[in-house]
Amino acid sequence: MATLVKLYVYDLSNGLAKAMSLQLTGKQINGIWHTSVVVFGKELFYGQGIDITRPGGSHLGQPLQIVDMGETAIDEPTFEEYLSEMRQHYTADKYHLLDFNCNSFTNDCVGFLTGGSIPSWIKDLPSDFLSTPFGASLRPTIDSMYRRPSAGARAPAPTPAQPTPDLTSALLQAVATRAASSTLTNGPVASGSGSSTPSTATLAAPIHVSTNPASFHSTLKSHRSVVAFFTSTTCAPCRMIEPVFEELARAKTRGEGKIAFVKVDIGAGMGQLLASEYKVNATPTFQFFLDGKKVHELKGVNAPELRSQVDLLLYEAFPPHPHTSLNLAAVSQISLDPILFSQVPALDTVQEKLFSFIYALGQEKLPNRTQLKDSMSQTVFPWLQLRFGPNRTKSPPAPTAILITAFAQMAATLVQVLPVGSLFPFLDVWRLAILDPSIASASLSPLTTLLTNLSNSSTIVPRATRLTLLRVLSNALGSPVLARSLLAEDKKAKSGLTTVLVQTLLHQDRLVRVAAASVAFNASAWVQRGRVASLQGNDGKADGISEGEEDGDWDVELVSAIVEALGNETESEDVVHRLTATLAMFLRLSPFYATQVVSLLDVLGAQAMLKAKLSDDSVLKIQKKEVRALVEEVADRLCT
Repeated sequence: MATLVKLYVYDLSNGLAKAMSLQLTGKQINGIWHTSVVVFGKELFYGQGIDITRPGGSHLGQPLQIVDMGETAIDEPTFEEYLSEMRQHYTADKYHLLDFNCNSFTNDCVGFLTGGSIPSWIKDLPSDFLSTPFGASLRPTIDSMYRRPSAGARAPAPTPAQPTPDLTSALLQAVATRAASSTLTNGPVASGSGSSTPSTATLAAPIHVSTNPASFHSTLKSHRSVVAFFTSTTCAPCRMIEPVFEELARAKTRGEGKIAFVKVDIGAGMGQLLASEYKVNATPTFQFFLDGKKVHELKGVNAPELRSQVDLLLYEAFPPHPHTSLNLAAVSQISLDPILFSQVPALDTVQEKLFSFIYALGQEKLPNRTQLKDSMSQTVFPWLQLRFGPNRTKSPPAPTAILITAFAQMAATLVQVLPVGSLFPFLDVWRLAILDPSIASASLSPLTTLLTNLSNSSTIVPRATRLTLLRVLSNALGSPVLARSLLAEDKKAKSGLTTVLVQTLLHQDRLVRVAAASVAFNASAWVQRGRVASLQGNDGKADGISEGEEDGDWDVELVSAIVEALGNETESEDVVHRLTATLAMFLRLSPFYATQVVSLLDVLGAQAMLKAKLSDDSVLKIQKKEVRALVEEVADRLCT
């Protein structure tokens, strides 16, 4: 008789990761996941050994989410026998937050029971976390927490100071507090042996652990390339080469479904059966799989060869982009720094104009207008004067939590109540304030609201409002946190920004087109930074798009708009320069270049259009040599 298998998912941060991850890492991480398996009326998880309780009876209480993992035909006695063997492998002293944790155990169990695996958003999360500068900087701290030094070992190197130590401490403390105890609130307990160690369970490791064929086969199906390390606890050479394998796993792990590094202990669980299936008769043995088929095998301790074979496997699975062989001298000279509008207006005049618009609303439409005015005049504008005014200091004060909250509330209110034609004074204030990272982090929600409202409205947006909004957006894309939200993670914000941008690229006013071209360039530069980082094996580490965030339809929409705007531009060489650079950044290294973009460029006549910009008959005479060189190179090298 088949038995249901459930996966219980908990967030050890109790919501802090979702609230703070964007500010800390530049990526949205919705939880620090702890998982357990529920089968045969019991909940099983790994922390201080293998623990068993009634479903929902652990110290973590009720799960945040329950995932149906299917059914198992394995009977309970067989599963108990499997667990008995696993207790020698999943001991408390082996636990590590990143390398060997609860998700390693649940994935193994699910593989044994059903032949499947836990969801990739749990299993492959560490590559996202560790690829960020914040995650990488926490690695030494995490290692020191979970790896006890051996006799005579050096003291660990000091951990780099965190830019937000209070937030970092709060997040780690929340995780440790909820996970350090393996106390069960009811039900029987069966714990593995081993010395006590801090027991947390969170991000899945870059190294997968397989103790049975079903788990291993599932990994082969879910990843294009797999490196399997067959090892044994009694194998001394294995211990010599294991650090190299772990280093490669951390360095080479890419996005979801790309490459998996799997450790198979032939003495644990059904590891020997797995070794027999793949004809492994000695340890250490490394096997390399591409699309589920074994393509190479390496035996013994040979670190250089192991590195070479991993690189070769990645090369075969993910060959380099054809643009890497092109000589793009002019394109390579483009700075990827964002274009920022940092000119400081007469803040007193802006304040007076803004207050006049607020009072024009009337008490009925804005009952708290006096409170809003006081907050701005006593908190926001004094800080703006210190930060950006004519008497600003070399080290202006950082905005306080009260100021950040006040500004976010002010923005949320004003974008809803002010008429479109009265928004520009506040937008000019926002344009400056958003240059501060803390204000930028608090700006996503009101900015999304504004973009959505303007995109869905038939109201004509006055030039002053449109121009100032574009300058706000250009500065917003200079913020790593906001750029990722606006261009990838927040679909509503991305849609609103795209609509506003496409509409304004063809605007009749030259300054509006210059501002729109600046926004488009900053978006393309963010995309390009991520693609270059991915090419260098640092996917997700840079302030730029990651492979998993690429969107072919979005690229096509923006490339079409940029080509049309370039073809129509007859007035500003600056606009031509920025748009050509933008086009280059969207085309170069695009994963959609061969499949979608080349045919689009042909239909749009992009090469002929760019060539026409350089002809003597062109209405706009391009004078600057660097602009002419860029236009020619993009036409000849990237539009064919």
